[in-house]
Formats: sequence, structure tokens, C-alpha cells
Amino acid sequence: MNVEGLRELEARYAMPTYARAGVEFVRGEGARLWDSEGREYLDFFAGISVHNAGHCHPRIVAAVQEQVATFAGSSNLFYSESALRLSERLSESSLGGKVFLANTGTEASEGAIKLARKHAHRRGVKRPEVISFVGDFHGRTLGALAATPKLADEDRFGPLPPGFRAVPHDDPDALRAAASESTAAVFIELIQGEAGVWPVPDEVLVAAREVCDRAGALLIVDEVQTGMGRTGTLWAYEQTPVRPDVITAGKALGGGLPAAAIVAAPEYSDVFEPGDHGSTFAGGPIAARAALAALDVLSDPALLASVRELGERLRAGLRELEGVTDVRGRGLMVGVSLADGLDAAAVRDRCLEGGLVLNCPGPGMLRLLPPLVIEEADVDRALEVLAGALRG
Repeated sequence: MNVEGLRELEARYAMPTYARAGVEFVRGEGARLWDSEGREYLDFFAGISVHNAGHCHPRIVAAVQEQVATFAGSSNLFYSESALRLSERLSESSLGGKVFLANTGTEASEGAIKLARKHAHRRGVKRPEVISFVGDFHGRTLGALAATPKLADEDRFGPLPPGFRAVPHDDPDALRAAASESTAAVFIELIQGEAGVWPVPDEVLVAAREVCDRAGALLIVDEVQTGMGRTGTLWAYEQTPVRPDVITAGKALGGGLPAAAIVAAPEYSDVFEPGDHGSTFAGGPIAARAALAALDVLSDPALLASVRELGERLRAGLRELEGVTDVRGRGLMVGVSLADGLDAAAVRDRCLEGGLVLNCPGPGMLRLLPPLVIEEADVDRALEVLAGALRG
């Protein structure tokens, strides 16, 4: 079926929640995609940072094939070695405490909010509050929406749950002023991905750690997009001056399959008790095996060093392009601002026509999130296509 036929199916049967480009990708390998007409593309979007290990990585494919042919799972009411091994790997690679496995980043956000509220109740807070930052994106379920200021302000699905405050992402004094004894958590993206890749200043992170310590609140770091090697370390917080109490993971965790997690530091590992939280599919053997294989690939020190080096090459090249006014990010999570008068969406579309997939997260901005397995030649090719697209 051609794309026009797919549009007809969409119009008849799919709720209109996405503005789709007129391409159907049917095959992927490494950093390459092929559409239904056989055309090849260089992928610098990775499914919104899902395919960090590249498309169809052999180790992930082998793990999934073996597991799907053996056992798809029973439920979380029985033991699963793959799920518990995944919990072990996540704990030992990060905060050292206990793990709740989930399916998606927004599920992890919901669970982290529940964890923070219960912890606050334990210390006598009757109406706990969660502080998040303007520009953050934590998900689209109601609790995650309430913690995502832009979406919460649109108020299309209200009333949203109460108990959320928003402060600027670059103002430590505003954060300190918003905190109180009722603060249950500070919930933060270290680099705001959906807003256009805006790193949060270190002084804000230090202030967040200070207000949490003062109030007895949890510092929750959303690593859904920044984790799994995206910034050049397995977790982005490793490059900051603070250590969180809780992290959330998702997107690339499952190697292309739905997988997510909440990881708590040891002192907060037993806040949840039996019956407090659950998920039907989370930690299933297929997704857990895929995640374990993805961790094997993405925790390789040589790969992480390459992410840092190629990220520097990409950002340096972008700064040389006519029409680019600002380049920011860390590792292979890169945001670009364009000169006034340049239509970022049109530039994105011209890139797609030229065989390069990237993203326009907002007016005047582009976002580049390539698979972490790219090479220097891929960076140079992306810069070449983007330069042409900027010229029109």
C-alpha cells in the first residue's frame, strides 16, 4: 500500500493525534532507514531517542528472537530472572537502590510522583507539592501532564491533579523561593529535550539538591531521553555536580521495545510496599531481555567515548552553517536555533527530501538525536544535507 492509501486508512480509523510526515519507513539497520519505496535515509532522530543502539542491533535482535520463541511471560505475580537481572543492572549502573520496572517514560513519571508523595506523607506532609521546570516534559498521563508546565497551562484536560508548581529552568532563586516544607520532590530534566535541547545550569541543579535536602524532599531526575548513553555517559546526571534520589528511564532502555524504570537510592528503596504500584506488562521477559542487551551495547566505554567525540564534531560543524545562531547540548543530544526568517519545519522537510531524518521541536529550532552507533562520515553527511536545506 502506498502512502496515500495509508492516509485514507488514518483518516477513517485513527484518532487524529499525530501530524505525520508523508513517509512510511519499513526497514532499519544501524543509522539507516529505508522507506516503502526503497529510498535510503540517514536517521538523526532515532525514534525520539529510542534507537540509541541503532536499528536492529544484532545483539538485541538475537536476544528478542530467542526469548519470543521460548516464553513471553506470565505476570509479575511470579518470578522472572530476566526482569530481576534487569533491575540489578539498572541499580548497579546508577543509584544502587531498588527498581520498579515499567513500560514507558510517562509510566515511570507517574510512579515517581507517587513515590515522592508517599514519602512526603511519611514525614507528615498532608498536601505534598512537586516542583518542576518551565520547559520540562514528563509525559502525557494526568500526573505527568501536571508536572509538564506547558501542557498543564494549556488546560485542555482539566482539572489536573493539584500539588504542582512550575519555576523557570534557569533561575535558582525562583526555585528556592518556591520550595517549602510541603515540597515532596523537585522533578527535573537535566536537558530539556522536547523544548529544544536546553541544558539546565549547574547552579539550578545545586539549588535543587539544597532545597530537597532542607525539606526532606526527593530530587527526581528524568533520564527518559538523556539516559542510555545519549549524552556520552550512561546517565546524564554523571556529568553534573549532583546525585539524585530517584531517576526515571525509558525510551532507549528497551532497545526499541517498550521498557522503562524507576530507580531509587537505597534510603528510598522501600517507600513502595506490596499493592502500592503495579503494571501488567512491565518487566516481561521479551522486553527485559531486549533491555539487558541494550545495556550491554550502550554501556561500552568505547561507544560512550565515541558519543562524546562525535557530539563535539557535530556541534562544531553546526556552528559553521549559515543560518544557525545557536548550538547546544551534550553528547549526541543536540539542539539548534535558526536565524529569524528561517522556517525550521520547512528546513526539516527539505532534510527529509534530502535523505536526512531530524526533528523540529518548536518554531526556529531543530533537534538531532542520531543513533549512538554513527560514524564520522555520518556526521559529515548530515551536515552536508542540512547545509543544503538551510540554503533552501
